[in-house]
Amino acid sequence: MKSVARQAPALERRWPAASPCVAERQVMKHRTWLSLLVFLLLLAAGVAQGGETLKFADLGDFRLENGEVLRECRVGYRTFGTLNSTKSNALLFPTWFAGTTQELVDLDLIGPGKLADSSRYFVIAVDALGNGVSSSPSNSTVQPAHSFPQSSVADMVKAQHLLITRELGLTHLHAIIGISMGGMQVFQWMVSYPDFLDKAVAVVGTPRLASYDLLLWQAELGAIRAASCDRGPCGAAAMETVAPIHLLALKTPHYLVTHTSPEEFPEFLAAAEKNLMKYNVHDWAWQVKAMLGHDIYKTYGESPERAAAAVQARVLVITSQQDHVVNPAPARAFAQILKAETLEMSGDCGHLAFLCEGEMLRTAVTRFLEQ
Repeated sequence: MKSVARQAPALERRWPAASPCVAERQVMKHRTWLSLLVFLLLLAAGVAQGGETLKFADLGDFRLENGEVLRECRVGYRTFGTLNSTKSNALLFPTWFAGTTQELVDLDLIGPGKLADSSRYFVIAVDALGNGVSSSPSNSTVQPAHSFPQSSVADMVKAQHLLITRELGLTHLHAIIGISMGGMQVFQWMVSYPDFLDKAVAVVGTPRLASYDLLLWQAELGAIRAASCDRGPCGAAAMETVAPIHLLALKTPHYLVTHTSPEEFPEFLAAAEKNLMKYNVHDWAWQVKAMLGHDIYKTYGESPERAAAAVQARVLVITSQQDHVVNPAPARAFAQILKAETLEMSGDCGHLAFLCEGEMLRTAVTRFLEQ
């Protein structure tokens, strides 16, 4: 198994400072804290800052993995760059948990020279089912809220395959890149449509959830159930309760301690709670349940080896050593079976390593896609 792991520079701040460079460290601390706050703001508000026009593919009545039917299914997507004459440069980029395609643009992950390089590839960014843009509990007129049928990560992938083949007329992908829940979709693509893609890049994703991951998402579901209601203040209260649970796992303890002082903490928590309360509680819970059921081995008799034997794409598995949202162990184990290339981000940002170590990530992915 090839490994390109490296130690990322530590992002540190100490107080009280005894160094003559204290002013510079204070500025860097505030910039880093602000960048993560902006990330949360973008996730919650979905601020539009450009990007290609959002389009929708109407998939009609969509049969789910569990046999239920999602009525009038629609999938949101954006395209960037130009499809070449041989249609061999298409790159799929699905969204992460609760994320949107607009956020992929706002966080500078798509564009010329970016992680998904639109100067080289025809980038297809797809809003995952349940994210509030594609068909979701919050926007369905025929199956709203609790009546929205529960589907799976495999159903998200099936909808994307229909979009790509039926709406865009493509029969193959050069590559797929996904982050977090997007990385889970990458693993699912590998086994659901193994001959459809040449390369797969899973970033802080997993082929199935580890027990620690299951505990996190069950805790969030428990908080939602404790304050459940269809809409209004109960939903906001549920998300307010979810916020500290989610933040507790999002970054490492050391990162939070060294970047947010006790005096700053009330402001930090209040901002996070306010922004997470903008999410629709039904969409949040629906995608959590989809992740809880994620397991690419289940159609292979729970055998990682049999699942790996089905994979035809070249694979790059990228993990974060200190990830408390998606435990890296299952992805590492599957990468070893696949003899896949790997990259381990070992800095102090936890699940958000893809932002803090973005340049290292972009360099590794660019090299892999060009090989």
